[in-house]
Amino acid sequence: MQSYFKVLPNAQKLFSLKTGFRNGFHTALYHLLPQALPESEKVTLFTCNIFPPNVVVWNHLARKHYGNKVDVYIFDCSGFLNKTLVPGAKVQKYMNAMHPTKIDVFMNNAAKKRQTVWICDDDVFPTTPEGLAIVQREFQKPNTATVSLRPRTWWHFEIDGKEYLPSGSYCIALNTEMFKKEHLNAQPADNNNHPRHIKTSSTRYDTLDKSNEILIKKGYRCAIVDEQERDACMCGFDGTSIAALLLDYFKSSEDTLKYFTDPEESQWEKNELPRNLNALLAAWEVAEMYEQITGKEYVMRSMPAKEQLQEIAKRATPYLTHGRNFTDVYKRSATIRDAL
Repeated sequence: MQSYFKVLPNAQKLFSLKTGFRNGFHTALYHLLPQALPESEKVTLFTCNIFPPNVVVWNHLARKHYGNKVDVYIFDCSGFLNKTLVPGAKVQKYMNAMHPTKIDVFMNNAAKKRQTVWICDDDVFPTTPEGLAIVQREFQKPNTATVSLRPRTWWHFEIDGKEYLPSGSYCIALNTEMFKKEHLNAQPADNNNHPRHIKTSSTRYDTLDKSNEILIKKGYRCAIVDEQERDACMCGFDGTSIAALLLDYFKSSEDTLKYFTDPEESQWEKNELPRNLNALLAAWEVAEMYEQITGKEYVMRSMPAKEQLQEIAKRATPYLTHGRNFTDVYKRSATIRDAL
């Protein structure tokens, strides 16, 4: 087995290669014969998926809380999503390109006739009807270009002596007309020298960050919904896509367990192992919700038993640093389950 900190990058490469074969034809056809959604004043809710249970739960909640007030569009980047399990959604098979590229492709093709596009990670779940009402309310305010319900909080823009939270790309609605007018895109960029709240060597603008900065500098309003209000209507996990990559990479549950049990205890002080274990714990929660919704078990060939992962988490907890824990996943799961 490779060194633990190389596993995830290699898993990402392998998964992208596999989905390139599975979804390559559909991706090429999408570009050759693009089909824009018809004009509509509805908000277009867009997500990308590589772990089918995630988007089944996500779509169920979107339909329950927003109904026909939104159009749902899904990029199936695994190639394994059963369309019948996401009723009401438009599903497009698409290779697992980088996230900003997928956003740009969607904005420039399917969404080019839509005024409001709401980009939402498939592990950020609507838990009440208020999220849509908040987006619509904020866009009624003058000069609003974006509305974010999940901003980045570990750094901030410092522009003309004022501080602004970055809107992020996890749960953000965009005024597409303003985006087109300013010739913006979702691509990352270098030379981000704005103040950080944590120790990091990164100087990159992540997905949509550079466009966010440009909009602020040009005087547009990039709304950040109040924390209490956004937490009351959206709840999510962090990085369940990581679970999909790991479960695809490892050949058996024994291999997956070995990945977490082989490293020395001191390695749990770093980021990789806690983040990846949290992802698998969240994936178990999502898979159970999937079964609750569909009545079918989602088979995860290389997933260890839930109890085995919980035991590893229990042993690793004393070594965690920087406020990390394995309990938040269950608090969030309880909130999401209540919303089902």
